[in-house]
Amino acid sequence: MKYLHLLALLGLSTSAFAQSPDEELMAAAESIEDEVIQWRHEIHQNPELSNREFETAAKIAAHLKSLGIEVQTEVAKTGVVGILKGDHPGKVVALRADIDALPVTERNDLPFKSQNTATFLGSETGVMHACGHDTHVAILMGTAEILAQHKDKIHGTVKFVFQPAEEGPPPGEEGGAALMIKEGVLKNPDVDAIFGLHINSATPVGQINYKPGGTMAAVERFVVKVKGKQTHGSQPWGGVDPIYISAKIIDGFQSIISRESNLLVEPAVITVGKITAGVRFNIIPEEAELIGTVRTLDPQMKELIIRRMTEMTEGLAKTYGGSATIEFQNNTAITYNDEELTAQMLPTLQNVAGAENVNLVKATTGGEDFSFFQEKVPGFYFFLGGMTPGNTTPYPHHTPDFMIDDDGLLLGVKAMSQLTLDYLNAQ
Repeated sequence: MKYLHLLALLGLSTSAFAQSPDEELMAAAESIEDEVIQWRHEIHQNPELSNREFETAAKIAAHLKSLGIEVQTEVAKTGVVGILKGDHPGKVVALRADIDALPVTERNDLPFKSQNTATFLGSETGVMHACGHDTHVAILMGTAEILAQHKDKIHGTVKFVFQPAEEGPPPGEEGGAALMIKEGVLKNPDVDAIFGLHINSATPVGQINYKPGGTMAAVERFVVKVKGKQTHGSQPWGGVDPIYISAKIIDGFQSIISRESNLLVEPAVITVGKITAGVRFNIIPEEAELIGTVRTLDPQMKELIIRRMTEMTEGLAKTYGGSATIEFQNNTAITYNDEELTAQMLPTLQNVAGAENVNLVKATTGGEDFSFFQEKVPGFYFFLGGMTPGNTTPYPHHTPDFMIDDDGLLLGVKAMSQLTLDYLNAQ
């Protein structure tokens, strides 16, 4: 195991240590490719926002029930969980797909383009699968169909976890992976490992990217409230300027990254995305508010950065005659691929996709609430190519022009099916 772990960390091929993909599973995946693509189109055309995925959940549940899979609904409000027991005893593996869409108005000419609208934070908006969750749902529905047809090959149990609200629940509501865990999704039967994937619009179809250890960032939302003393804009000496203090705090935050964080370990980011202060050009206001995000990939760096941000917020405000507080909200943990599990499953990906198509990549400062599952059980999360080969200008995720090539779905079904079989049958 240590040798496999070392090879994985070095990005070297370990395909020699794994058997060839199961031919029956691969053929079954190919036979339902058109069906998987059609599911994707239907889900894409009917997107639903976080904690409101009612029709999507009903479609998933009906499909799982038609396969003879035990189904639990209304998990974490709109989530669906399927339990498939193999014909042989063994461990329990969970497969996760997120099912929610985004408040984005779609802007393309796809025949299955979304026309849906909804009210989000009090405003009317379009709704779009602008991050590829529609493909994740279709891939896992296809995986469930294949594995249900081949229970005789399965040594153990498979949990199909269709998770709502990955993009975050509406304000004032619970949701997502955290609520699923709270409601016991990893229990009864207890999950031994969990796998997940994310389609990527900038990775060519046929490619898979992975990274052992921290692969996506912990995401913290922070709010700084600065208190000064209001005065006339022509007489700043008569008050305490919270805007000036805010500027010092922002500058101080960046010094934490540039001068105090060991970026040779992992990258880190502090971004202030919103500043609110004042009502008029010639009045120095009494208060200012900063809202932003912290992204970290190493637990020790995260602890250091949050501690120093707190110290700087309070210290700098006091230095310039005011006061300030900072509050943090944990949106996601570090998406941390268990090194041993990654090394164990890497040969499966290499054999399914071809070793030359499986790439060791650097971490990304995006966030994923799959990370909460990985805090409880070993997990492996990888990225699946969804870009048409030769495309030099792919549209980013979370944008109105975001697009995914349907040809990428088949490899996703094959990879998830074979990962499940190889993990359970190796125990």
